[in-house]
Amino acid sequence: MKARVHVMLKNGVLDPQGEAVHHALDAMGFEGVNGVRQGKVIELDLADGTTEADVNAMCEKLLANTVIESYTVELY
Repeated sequence: MKARVHVMLKNGVLDPQGEAVHHALDAMGFEGVNGVRQGKVIELDLADGTTEADVNAMCEKLLANTVIESYTVELY
């Protein structure tokens, strides 16, 4: 089984990387973009018996800074 974890900055937290991408897109002529939020995707190859609760614990302890980031877990 595999898990895909999406980590994003929470709403209201400044995203300087997203702003840099937004300005670069605008400078390249892509004027239809109103805003950019940048995050990360972490893919995990899980051993048999690993649960979604285990993955959530990984996120809480290491993969996401839950003070400023939110995350979602997708098992597949």
